Amino acid sequence: MSWRSWTISSDSTHHVDERGASVYAARFDEVLKFHEPGLAAVRRGVLAWHIRADGASGYERRFTRTFGFYGGVAAVVDADGWHHIKADGQDAYPQRYAWCGNVQEGWSPVREGDGSYHHIDIEGRPAYQERWRYAGDFRGGVAVVQADHGRSTHIDRRGSRIHDRWFVDLDVFHKGFARARDDRGWAHIDVKGCAAYARRFAAVEPFYNGQARVERHDGALEIISENGVTILELRPPQERPR
Repeated sequence: MSWRSWTISSDSTHHVDERGASVYAARFDEVLKFHEPGLAAVRRGVLAWHIRADGASGYERRFTRTFGFYGGVAAVVDADGWHHIKADGQDAYPQRYAWCGNVQEGWSPVREGDGSYHHIDIEGRPAYQERWRYAGDFRGGVAVVQADHGRSTHIDRRGSRIHDRWFVDLDVFHKGFARARDDRGWAHIDVKGCAAYARRFAAVEPFYNGQARVERHDGALEIISENGVTILELRPPQERPR
């Protein structure tokens, strides 16, 4: 039996095993999933910390909010602000931020006090000098960032743009395509920022084994191929088009 297979109880106060049995006696106001190296974020009242698999504290420090471990560090909040800690509860770096994300592929998005975003590594070193209006997680070496003009693009781990296209809204790549919204609506784009097809939709899901579920502007639902061809209509147009 391993913490890797444990889930959260229905009332979110503790963890249970595959049979639904409690794995420790302690109870909390809130628990999150266990992550490597075998620690889970918990909260009781106004205090938050991480516990080991036996329910005991992983360290002595306490915070106002804690989150899961990713890449060897966890985002926490204390009176001085947001930052990351190591498994022993010690600070990963001295800086404090207005918000921290989780470390994905070695980098975490953070927000400075002035509202600007960028990425840092697990030791708090910036990935690049540029600052953004928003920055998301890295996936496959690429992250979404938003500039001050409100449009979004993709950058690599060095902060360089991987294409010169900007979109009203944008997602990370999944199996070679990213969801992207331009002035006409949503579509899928390739790594060069080019649309995979001419059609636009009210909403699109990521491709799943070469097909994606989409919503047309008239409210109909379809399954389309990677070149935008309708494979199946799941729902006809609605009386009140969106």
